[in-house]
Amino acid sequence: MMLYTIGFTKKSAGTFFGLLQTSGAQRLVDVRLNNVSQLAGFAKRDDLKYFLAELCGMDYRHEVQLAPTKSMLDDYKKHGASWADYERWFLDLIADRQIETKIPRELVANSVLLCSEATPHQCHRRLVAEYLAERWGDVTVEHL
Repeated sequence: MMLYTIGFTKKSAGTFFGLLQTSGAQRLVDVRLNNVSQLAGFAKRDDLKYFLAELCGMDYRHEVQLAPTKSMLDDYKKHGASWADYERWFLDLIADRQIETKIPRELVANSVLLCSEATPHQCHRRLVAEYLAERWGDVTVEHL
């Protein structure tokens, strides 16, 4: 099973949608908690859903079970919590949510996990992908 990840910040719309088109993925799974922010530009939920269908022939799905909590995000982004703390909190959260049993494999198979961070290094989309790959065993992760 292929599982891709992508962030939209620091990418032009052309680069972003070009990466999605060439990936061969069939669906984009939005793992952001807030997907309607004006700061998201072309990646706001309704615009993104339209562009994915028109430009990439891809389905769109928002999956909040794969997103952090607001308090967790605030602690990390606004209150100075370390990445190591955030990572531990988020991994505990998705383990408590039992995403490996509650998220259908067919939802993420040949899909792209979307978040805002430009790179996967300090982003929860990478944590989700690695967590599922470790538990399911037959997942190849590629960061676009």
